[in-house]
Amino acid sequence: MTWGNSDNAKVGDWVVAVGNPFGLGGTVTTGIVSALGRNINEGPYDDFLQIDAPINRGNSGGPTFDLHGRVIGINTAIYSPSGGSVGIGFALPSNTAKFVVAELKQHGHVTWGWLGVAIQSVTPSIAKSLGLDPERTSGALVASVSPDSPAAKAGLKSGDVITAAGGHKIQTVHDLPRLVAASPVGSKLGLTILRNGNEQTLDATIGEMPKKLASAEPGGEQPASALGMQFVPLTPQLRSQLRVPKEVNGVVVGQIASDSPANALGMQPGDVIEPIDQKPVTRPAEAARELKEAAAHGDVLLLLNRHGVNEFVGLSIENNGTTGSSR
Repeated sequence: MTWGNSDNAKVGDWVVAVGNPFGLGGTVTTGIVSALGRNINEGPYDDFLQIDAPINRGNSGGPTFDLHGRVIGINTAIYSPSGGSVGIGFALPSNTAKFVVAELKQHGHVTWGWLGVAIQSVTPSIAKSLGLDPERTSGALVASVSPDSPAAKAGLKSGDVITAAGGHKIQTVHDLPRLVAASPVGSKLGLTILRNGNEQTLDATIGEMPKKLASAEPGGEQPASALGMQFVPLTPQLRSQLRVPKEVNGVVVGQIASDSPANALGMQPGDVIEPIDQKPVTRPAEAARELKEAAAHGDVLLLLNRHGVNEFVGLSIENNGTTGSSR
């Protein structure tokens, strides 16, 4: 058998799946490619071909052929409420399989490329808060950048929107991890970003994931309040209690008034606010001042860290004091 190029697969292409369903022996089923780039929540690099050729128990691990007899996928999983095939199957793309096989042969383990960013989708409200077109929600929004990472060395910043990598457009947030992971360690990856509404290009050198990330602890200070929300310093004790990574700095949300914008947004005591409108805050008084100033303009972009996970939140404060929000 020979490998095919799964990148050339198109929706509607005919495929043949081969396996050993229910121990009956070699069995062939046929169908078409139903969708590309499916994320089935198996990991950060999900990029499955969806096919409607029946995949039953015992088919997993078998090849998915194109009509030229080339392997373009590995039968992997199905979606089924009953356990039997309902025409929604998933095959690992052959290009991913080829990469894994080559890595195992050469190194004995798989080395994925690493950029060092936490990313999320761009919502209309977040786009508006960043000064972008609310109708333009493609790309990957950088929520945080790991210190001393390839991204940090390339000049990426929290709040940047990555729109292309290596010449490939980033349509959804899942596109970037797959492109980075498949890039060889030490290779250059060109990035196109939007920063403050302006397009820029950066070059990042792909690296490997370090074993430990660290940064300095912020100093303590007295609590402060703004817009019905109390801020307290992020002490070492709170950092440990809230499971906040060492590279995250900011202020901790304390009490929240029931009629406050923060409560309407769904914020919780224990959330850590890092930048406010992309301005880092490390002291409660500083956070209160920045939030009041940002709220005067109506739209506020907050970067929250909840139990170690970063997430941008767009907060719109209307003239009547009510809020609109989007995560």
